[in-house]
Amino acid sequence: MAKSANAASSTSTPAEAKRGRGAGKAGDGAERHETIYQQIREAIVEHRLKPGARLREDALAEVFGVSRTGIRKILQRLALEHLVTLTPRRGASVSRPTIEEARDVFAARQLVECQLMPWVARRLKAADAKALRQLAIDERQALRAGQQSRAIQLSAQFHQRLAELSGNTPLAEFVARLCSRSSLILAVYGASGHLGCESHDHDELVTLLETGKEERAVAFMQRHLKAIEASLSIEESTDEAPDLNAIFA
Repeated sequence: MAKSANAASSTSTPAEAKRGRGAGKAGDGAERHETIYQQIREAIVEHRLKPGARLREDALAEVFGVSRTGIRKILQRLALEHLVTLTPRRGASVSRPTIEEARDVFAARQLVECQLMPWVARRLKAADAKALRQLAIDERQALRAGQQSRAIQLSAQFHQRLAELSGNTPLAEFVARLCSRSSLILAVYGASGHLGCESHDHDELVTLLETGKEERAVAFMQRHLKAIEASLSIEESTDEAPDLNAIFA
């Protein structure tokens, strides 16, 4: 049996040998898959992988040193979040949201996030408010530095953290998915240099929540989300073949 195993090993191709060495935790293990999922997800949300960009399984497998089967599962997971589109005979690509989808996403955010504000106001602690204000500061600094993708990501983190502070885990998870899709929408349809709202909006919202002004916080969140949606404009974009090695170096 040992001789047979050695013979099989000696006839393996270099690529097969590489995959063999990468098996388990360092290759196709669950922990490794989670890391790759997070890296691809962040690249989409941060607009390093642009809408319409093709995501070839073989190229991603080579970049990350895992099997195509593993990459396929990760892409399917991203498709469930509407960040990736899977098309028969064409494969995967970064989703390119339509303006109708954008409106639906913001309508969903209006329904959920506004209703969470009273819950947040009742649970908000001083340390929570301080952390939220720091996110708002970081967001403004990113915008001033011309780091649009980072500002979008920080804005999403602010809204996700607010939802988490409500104490309702299922709704917070739903808001996180909506914020991911909103980040992609803003990257595609948003104006450069701002996020469709006043730079101090998040600070004002925190103040309302801190002082327990629940109804005003609800109304403020409604105006805030409507302002972001109103700032969106349609821009045509074409499919791209991204340099995956450069993106995930």
